[in-house]
Amino acid sequence: MTTLDWTRVAADLDRDGNAVLPGLLTADACAALAARYGEDGLFRSTVVMARHGYGRGEYRYFADPLPEPVATLRRDLYPPLAAIANAWNGALGIDADFPPDHAAFRARCRAAGQTRPTPLLLRYGPGDYNCLHQDLYGELVFPLQVAVLLSRPGTDFTGGEFVLTEQRPRRQSRVQVVPLDQGDAVVFPVRHRPGKGARGFHRLAMRHGVSALRGGRRHTLGIIFHDAR
Repeated sequence: MTTLDWTRVAADLDRDGNAVLPGLLTADACAALAARYGEDGLFRSTVVMARHGYGRGEYRYFADPLPEPVATLRRDLYPPLAAIANAWNGALGIDADFPPDHAAFRARCRAAGQTRPTPLLLRYGPGDYNCLHQDLYGELVFPLQVAVLLSRPGTDFTGGEFVLTEQRPRRQSRVQVVPLDQGDAVVFPVRHRPGKGARGFHRLAMRHGVSALRGGRRHTLGIIFHDAR
């Protein structure tokens, strides 16, 4: 994993509602992880999106213990993101803080009845897409998550852009397309983020999705830090 400038990440999240982590995984690591999609023993469940109205395509939730590099990414990305999440809660006047290490946060999840791991692999083919959504899974929610593009845009697939929408008070929603290369990750809000107005901070509701693939196959790793019921 590359050395990351967390001051820049925090500033990008505050300004844009997302931050790109360039080269988080090497090309070899991306290819190796995508190739494991067919290993049934790695996963606790598979979701066919069309069956639930989520879009088109598939995703699979990893079972515990998480494989590498998923386990390391989830553990190592959590502490600096927890610091950002705590700053966001402070800005929004939310009386809750997140512990500095992920093991302690998972213990809170277990106490809340959320015991199933949520990192996942997503696979899209031609015409597949992911509707705008939020990944909540229970009452306890960590406010930031990470998606890592495992495939090569323009080579392995075309189309399939990562999309974010931001609902602003008394205004039309803002849409952002976040360009990523293989191995790049994007950090983005699960549910909302702070927005600063004339009367202080308020919540901006966020959703994310993936536009339709025009061709090829796209794999993505999703890292969600709270567990599911």
